[in-house]
Amino acid sequence: MKTESNKPVWIAGIARGHNAGACLLKDGEIVFSIEEERLSRYKYDGGPYAAILKILEYTDKIDYLIVAHTQSLEEMKESGGRVDYSGDDIYTGLCRKVGLIDQKNPLGKPHPQVVDLSRVHHKLHAGLAFYRSGFEEAVAVVVDGAGTFIPLSREPGGSTTGFEVESIYTCNYPSNFKTIFKHIAVREPMVGAHMPEFTSEAYSEEGNHEVMISDTAGITKVYEAVTAYCGFYAIEAGKTMGLFPYGKPNDSIPKLFTTDGMFSVSNRNLIIPNYPNGAWVNEGNYEYLSDRSSQDLTKLQNRRDMAYACQQQTQEQVVKLIRKAVKDTGRTNVVLSGGFGLNCVANYHYLDALKDEGINLYCEPVSSDAGTAMGAALMFWRALSDDATVNTRANTLYLGPQYNYTLEDITAFTESHGAVITDANHADIVELLEAKTIVSMFQGRSENGPRALGNRSILFDPRFKDGKEFVNGVKNREYFRPFAGSILQEHVHEWFDLRGMDDSPVMMYAVNCQPGIAEKIPSIIHVDGTCRIQTVTQEQNKHYYDLIKTFYDKTGCPIIFNTSFNLGGDPLVETLFDAMETLAQSEIEYLYLPEYGKLVKIANK
Repeated sequence: MKTESNKPVWIAGIARGHNAGACLLKDGEIVFSIEEERLSRYKYDGGPYAAILKILEYTDKIDYLIVAHTQSLEEMKESGGRVDYSGDDIYTGLCRKVGLIDQKNPLGKPHPQVVDLSRVHHKLHAGLAFYRSGFEEAVAVVVDGAGTFIPLSREPGGSTTGFEVESIYTCNYPSNFKTIFKHIAVREPMVGAHMPEFTSEAYSEEGNHEVMISDTAGITKVYEAVTAYCGFYAIEAGKTMGLFPYGKPNDSIPKLFTTDGMFSVSNRNLIIPNYPNGAWVNEGNYEYLSDRSSQDLTKLQNRRDMAYACQQQTQEQVVKLIRKAVKDTGRTNVVLSGGFGLNCVANYHYLDALKDEGINLYCEPVSSDAGTAMGAALMFWRALSDDATVNTRANTLYLGPQYNYTLEDITAFTESHGAVITDANHADIVELLEAKTIVSMFQGRSENGPRALGNRSILFDPRFKDGKEFVNGVKNREYFRPFAGSILQEHVHEWFDLRGMDDSPVMMYAVNCQPGIAEKIPSIIHVDGTCRIQTVTQEQNKHYYDLIKTFYDKTGCPIIFNTSFNLGGDPLVETLFDAMETLAQSEIEYLYLPEYGKLVKIANK
């Protein structure tokens, strides 16, 4: 579809909350997608202001701004999120002020170019996963912390707020999403609660659907509670995922969920929800759980065993939800999204648990709230254009902005950080890796989402026994945090069990080693014998593939140690300046720029 003047249609989607971000489409094609933290350098940052300004590097006008969040723009304005005098919400106001949308609009009136999709948070998760899955039709399972804020009425009177925690949708092109099931959770105990008919504001025919209202923690909130119990911020669930293999089954750990039926609820005596922000373990009710005898909580067996129980039981709850989705809809193409979708241990578990049930599963790699920016933009485009073309499955996350640095730019950046530049090729990098040297790599467009896939990566030789401890120390990460590996796709089945998958290009699964492999690459094998892997082809990433191939030709090992190019607590680097700043603040001394055939070395290291 084109505008009346036959100009392209520019659509920007933004996700407002934590893990904020922006996506820009041109005639339905993704121009870029990026999280705010990559630009602001503040982990999990909200408010995508810098990401909105990035749009100006591609176009000075957009046709539509699509806003995704759990609360509406009007609710945000009511709580003070408005521009003085004009009365715009802050996002409409910013886009108006920089000229991206029309600059004249009646005071305090909704802007015609701004579409508020804040009441359909889970549907945007579902939309992104569906449009990137390659399926012609599917059922979406969304497992999230706290989605749309939903007003509930109470008998005989009064009201409260509920929060989406798990949802099921049928998905059809071009933009038909029908709600099948929704679990709504509330913070406080309720008696006689009921929910009025829940209707979407866009792109679906809801009809009647199954609703469960509970005063318990949803699946993701249980994981958040245990994450906080282990001494982390609730949002740092990846750390709990890394800790769980250090635990074991323990009868002193209470059951996290209370029933064994098709769909269970969490144990409210153990897990106390604090919607919308986090939850906590009620350790005071259980003597075994209340031990805090170590300053490092992760060294305590009760924390390790709780992490183990949490991983095992939450992933089983999602298996039940997937089975429910298939049973209720008759569909066997399943797309999984929402924050829990990033749990690569659980994703691998589903492949085994569901292997005999004829289910085709797609796990969305941008399952965090940042992905709703892309989901909102894609869903709006499909509704606007009525385009029912089925997308091929997404196998790349190189969706960040393009940076076209010149050699003069590189020289200026590096010299300002006390570095020297030399010519280098892949063989030179392999030689450094074999000498137990950490080499960072920067090339091309940044990866969208939390995984480093060779464009913003730190590389190491996976064959060193103490490699995990060494690199964790350099990155200032916890001792139990595992690392990933990038492997030539043609060798993956010799080294790993993909449980029926052909490949793993976006690092969404922690997979088992084949027999005899763990001792060959000890740096990247976790204590449970798994490794989060990325398969690489020359078509997907030529420079990275050729580097790994050079490493393989020299060593006989077709896999390279890969971790995100950042230090503990920092976002992934985005720009060359960010990369040089990370080198300056760490013990990392080398930066490889394969597109330019250059190696940067900090001179005083």
